[in-house]
Amino acid sequence: MPTQLNTKDFVNLRQRKRPNGRIALYLDICKNGKRTYEYLKLYLIPENSKADKAANKETMRQAEVIKAQRVIEMHSRQMGIESVDPSKVRFYDFIESLINRKEGTTKTSWQNCLAHLLRYEPDQSITFKDITNNWVQGFRDYLDTKAKQWDIDDRKHNVESKPIGDGTKALMFQKLCSALSMAVKQGIISHNPSLTVERFKEPESDREFLTIDELRKLTQTPPPDEKVGRAFLFSCLTGLRWSDIVKLKWGDVQLIGQTTRIVFTQQKTGGREYLDLNPQAVELMGEREMDNMLVFPGLTSLQNARINVTAWVRSAGINKHITFHCARHTFAIMMLDLGVDLYTVSKLLGHKSIETTQIYAKILDKNKQAAVNRIPDIFGKV
Repeated sequence: MPTQLNTKDFVNLRQRKRPNGRIALYLDICKNGKRTYEYLKLYLIPENSKADKAANKETMRQAEVIKAQRVIEMHSRQMGIESVDPSKVRFYDFIESLINRKEGTTKTSWQNCLAHLLRYEPDQSITFKDITNNWVQGFRDYLDTKAKQWDIDDRKHNVESKPIGDGTKALMFQKLCSALSMAVKQGIISHNPSLTVERFKEPESDREFLTIDELRKLTQTPPPDEKVGRAFLFSCLTGLRWSDIVKLKWGDVQLIGQTTRIVFTQQKTGGREYLDLNPQAVELMGEREMDNMLVFPGLTSLQNARINVTAWVRSAGINKHITFHCARHTFAIMMLDLGVDLYTVSKLLGHKSIETTQIYAKILDKNKQAAVNRIPDIFGKV
């Protein structure tokens, strides 16, 4: 029979006001009749603006996550579930195991994160016991002040090193945080030491895209590589990423009445997606083959696709820096411009959060503002 949980044990999140006006958050923990307190180094600030309210909401979220982890630990011990000894699991071996399960550009990002981690902490024998809040804060400080663009790549030894960009800082730190979250899920560590370390704010990037007129111009220009051209246009009409297109098989393509639908698992998020296709996208796939065959065979590397797309756009007389991934941006902007609501576009793109999709809405607003600003002065002299 399962062990009865001790109902007298509890974990409560409490607040204590500080002289400086901030409110400290801490856990009030009772285990086997013994009461202890865990100060989280998380603070609520006076709410004088919307930004303050948003910051406090995120702080409370982090505190609740830590509280939930402590409850899970307590119940696990009562149920006789033993956790893994973090001092026996080598941190870099765990990161390598994660990298081995990745592919494409996602794998490259994780490899870059590992390279930066090794620059920060070269000792490859460290275990999860060494990964403390201070250690994580130190890695964040390294990314913010010391990390260089080419320091992690020996092939670039003749290139002048420059500090990594804000977007790279955010991405590299997020990879570490994700790795630690996975370690918690696997029972290697009981809590994520990155939760109390401030994240980098991801900068809003300019997402280049093609207008419908430019897309028409592109279809009237022969592509350097016909296979890449079909895949790119398919992405423009569906929003699928390169990583999902290269793995798409005919077994993923279903005919529901008169509608063609693809059912697939997103390579990036792992989410199961159902996407209906318009007739033009169906035509780009060509004749149906056996279920185990690729819909777009012969695609080599993303780098090759980028080179071909760039050359194709240039030969079409379009003066924009367009990569393969810009096809996804093109689809999103096109849907919004045609009046599709933000929620639907978010679902079509497979976004987990509608906030990610809102970036495209902002881009569309800027595009419309730029168009309005082109109106000439009608009050000037004739």
